[in-house]
Amino acid sequence: MNQSNLELFKVLNPETLLIKFLNSILKIHNVQRGSIWIKKEDSYLCIEAAGTQCEQIKGVALDARHPSIVGWVIENKKMTVAETKSDRRHYKEVEDKLAVKSSMILCFPLFFRDKKVYGAVQIIDTTPEKNNLNLDAAYLEQFQNLVDICSIALSNAILYSNERKKTLTLRNALKESRNENLIIGQSPGFQQCLNLVKSYAGTEFHVLITGESGTGKELIAERIHSQSDRKDKPFLVQNCSAIPETLLESELFGYKKGAFTGANKDKIGLFEAANRGTVFLDEIGDMPMSIQAGLLRVLQKNEIKPLGDTRTKIIDVRIVAATNKDIKQMIAENSFRQDLFYRLSVLPVHLPALKERREDIPLLVRHFLEKEAIKAGLLEKKVSTQTMQYLVAYSWPGNIRELENLIRYLMVTADDEVIELINLPLHVREGGSSLDPSGSVGEIQGNGPNGFQDNLSSMTWPQLEKEYVVSLLKKHNWNITWAARSSGINRSTFASRMRKLNIRRNPGSYSEA
Repeated sequence: MNQSNLELFKVLNPETLLIKFLNSILKIHNVQRGSIWIKKEDSYLCIEAAGTQCEQIKGVALDARHPSIVGWVIENKKMTVAETKSDRRHYKEVEDKLAVKSSMILCFPLFFRDKKVYGAVQIIDTTPEKNNLNLDAAYLEQFQNLVDICSIALSNAILYSNERKKTLTLRNALKESRNENLIIGQSPGFQQCLNLVKSYAGTEFHVLITGESGTGKELIAERIHSQSDRKDKPFLVQNCSAIPETLLESELFGYKKGAFTGANKDKIGLFEAANRGTVFLDEIGDMPMSIQAGLLRVLQKNEIKPLGDTRTKIIDVRIVAATNKDIKQMIAENSFRQDLFYRLSVLPVHLPALKERREDIPLLVRHFLEKEAIKAGLLEKKVSTQTMQYLVAYSWPGNIRELENLIRYLMVTADDEVIELINLPLHVREGGSSLDPSGSVGEIQGNGPNGFQDNLSSMTWPQLEKEYVVSLLKKHNWNITWAARSSGINRSTFASRMRKLNIRRNPGSYSEA
């Protein structure tokens, strides 16, 4: 194999590799035309052609039911030589409009690494003498080996291209999902929140979102805005705990030139900039009492007064506020205005903590794995069943934000394609300590050589069935469909047995009620 042929293996663009491959074999055989075909559904498609009148051949599709040389080679997985005037396999109609016809065709199958044929390459002699092709058996055998090697390089390039297209598609999907404010969750409590959000979005009332840090309050605020009549207007965000009191006031209300040292020109505030849109005030519980009065004026009269100005300005904004604090407790402690609370909480929504929606954890894990793989340009990692069980059992004090950060960590630190239990940080593994090392239910584990049997014999049949059903549910992260399939009965029967046995989802255990 010469240097030019070795260069083929450095090319990962299929289109470039196809034409290089064809031109190389045409030069080796000193013939005038060549083409590459693949099987596509019920036809054979020419995906590349080189030489004389090649532009009239590329893109041609042959009916798979009609005899053809490429069809014979692909189906029989071996090379052939055909004299076109006498060989009945020759699809003569392809050359009807060609000024220069073929006289002799040498056709080789193209193989994947697993020896499956995915196409064929035709080397075509167009001379009347039909003497350009070397048909020596030993030579053809050696040439078949060369074609096999090159076809693997070509198949690798095609597979690489397909994976690249898939990655680009996923990137675009991820970009679109970001634009669409993707929110993931199927647990009943979380779905109830989303239903509230949907109904709130169609109103003009202010909204107060409560919930622990990391539960996705800003995403919910964005969803409210994007589904409202204000969706084409600004959505501006201010974290009330992120900046000092004096700066927060000027950020929200703006100021006039000369209002304080350094105020060299007028500056509009967040409320004025968001006019006719939505303002999201995160960590509203950290807003100083002095600024709460100005916010109350916005809520009551739709007006603001910039620092240093003697006049008020009328604005039209919808406020969505969020906090992880107990506002009612703060009111009792005189650190939050009661009248402001009632103005803000016309439409309240409380986001459940992640530990209260454990059935959503596998969905979130897979989403973040896919998201981070796309961002990093890496193959998506998988999570072993045991690892997923520990992730579901962990308490997640940092909620979804903590889970997302953990997935980023695992994408970097886990060397293998599958994330195993050993890859989890110690605090996460210890958090799942209610599981035994195998990840199975521990209630029926006995001590000693006969402990397991003795435990079984002391149980009634309903107790044993209950342990079995709960074990399956835990194994499959409380997915009833998967658990039923594993048990060998249909889902409705499995669900019926759950109801009869009073088995209900309850983090870390099941309800005995």
